[in-house]
Amino acid sequence: MVKTVASTPPVPLPAVRDVVELLKPVTWFPPMWAFMCGVVSSGVAITENWILLVAGIVLAGPLVCGTSQAVNDWYDRHVDAINEPNRPIPSGRIAGNWGLRIALIGSLISLGVGALIGPWVVAATFVALLLAWGYSAPPFRFKTNGWLGPFVVGLSYEGLSWFTGASAMAGALPAGTILLVLGLYSLGAHGIMVLNDFKAVEGDKATGLRSLPVTLGVRRAALVACATMAVPQIAVIALLGLWGMTLSAMVVGILTAVQLALMPRLISDPARFAPWYNATGVMLYVLGMLAAALGLGGYI
Repeated sequence: MVKTVASTPPVPLPAVRDVVELLKPVTWFPPMWAFMCGVVSSGVAITENWILLVAGIVLAGPLVCGTSQAVNDWYDRHVDAINEPNRPIPSGRIAGNWGLRIALIGSLISLGVGALIGPWVVAATFVALLLAWGYSAPPFRFKTNGWLGPFVVGLSYEGLSWFTGASAMAGALPAGTILLVLGLYSLGAHGIMVLNDFKAVEGDKATGLRSLPVTLGVRRAALVACATMAVPQIAVIALLGLWGMTLSAMVVGILTAVQLALMPRLISDPARFAPWYNATGVMLYVLGMLAAALGLGGYI
């Protein structure tokens, strides 16, 4: 008697709406904003290179950032099955290994678009993708380290996106002044990323995630986050003034001073006021990025 083996039904293609949810459009704004700061800092007229502008915005947001979200959700699918079972992968709406496939396809498309824009852009894209995979995937899992994880995200979201915008428009390696300022804002973004850890201290402790609020304590971590955000901005102000970009330095200085005035409230109860500071202080931070970019680009 011949035994019949039941065939495994094919894994259905994920719906477009579920793929979009996986790529988390709400996270695309920071790298797209940093890309635009890079464009402005280059001093090149946007109207002369609008095709590069559109391609770069898509690269920084939906492609590279979206891919990083797919990578993160794929490697966190077992944890999400417990904590957030309604997400596309643990809920089964993106079934089988489609989460991994989407991450791989996104990586390849990102590299292709970066190569079309220019050699420095594809190099930055390659580094950003390496950091995205290393942040979530074993054996590195940078996200498990409270110091390294926020630095990787800050570098990717702010520094590499700014670099991409400047190099895409100029068609060359950005000037040293631009590299210095984008590097400082990348360091400051470390503190912004730490703010996201205050809402999940108990969960991080339970899962062994060594975020700064877990390893340093909530108050000390808040102090570190504030210092990390403030010191690079103060350095940017000093550099802009040194380079003769007085108006730009003044604007960044005012925005930084307001942030400093808001920080005591954040420190008083980080878990409670981190969302509030994200809506106020972080907004002032990114406006300062634009003001610095306008100075570098010769607009103010």
